[in-house]
Amino acid sequence: MLLRTAPFRTYDAFDQFFGGPAARAGATAPLDAYRDGDTFFVEIDLPGVDPASIDATVDRNVLTVRAERTRAEREGVRRVISERATGTVTRRLILGDSLDADRLEASYDAGVLTLTIPVAEKAKPRKIEISTAQRELASA
Repeated sequence: MLLRTAPFRTYDAFDQFFGGPAARAGATAPLDAYRDGDTFFVEIDLPGVDPASIDATVDRNVLTVRAERTRAEREGVRRVISERATGTVTRRLILGDSLDADRLEASYDAGVLTLTIPVAEKAKPRKIEISTAQRELASA
């Protein structure tokens, strides 16, 4: 497998849906992942996040993305409705050995973090030359 989400992701979604701690802390961020040719792309929705608060690390093929969404509080303002989650969001993806995590690149635009992960050279299809007895005799 080239890419998979970390275990217990279902728990986060369950908690988010039923208003548990993950929902209050804004603990989930939806993502799409797809392959285009020899490159994998992961797009993570992080609306309203300051790009400086985004931290992406890879450790032993586990990609971890953390971001902080804050709300500007102003003195004298009383909130009437507060539905937009704040806090830290964390997503973990397990990268397969066939991805080149050393060449991973990240960009943030319009509230979407895009991770670009090339397929490792060793995992790309390659043509194998087949030798025959005739070729070996001719070269001897």
